[in-house]
Amino acid sequence: MTASTSTVTAGGVQLVDTPGRPARPERPAGYWERVDAIVNAAPPLDDRQRAIIRTAFHQPEARRAAA
Repeated sequence: MTASTSTVTAGGVQLVDTPGRPARPERPAGYWERVDAIVNAAPPLDDRQRAIIRTAFHQPEARRAAA
């Protein structure tokens, strides 16, 4: 396991520096709990919506352009 370091900016925001990733601010308290509550409150996707999302992520032209 590698150790991560943290620094505090002039504005008092703590940045966490993890190996291989840029430093970023820590999440506020309760962040993931709020995300989970929002996700759980959303209606489930129907088959048509799932198909549209899958199609968007499996476009060969978009993959070639991104490479």
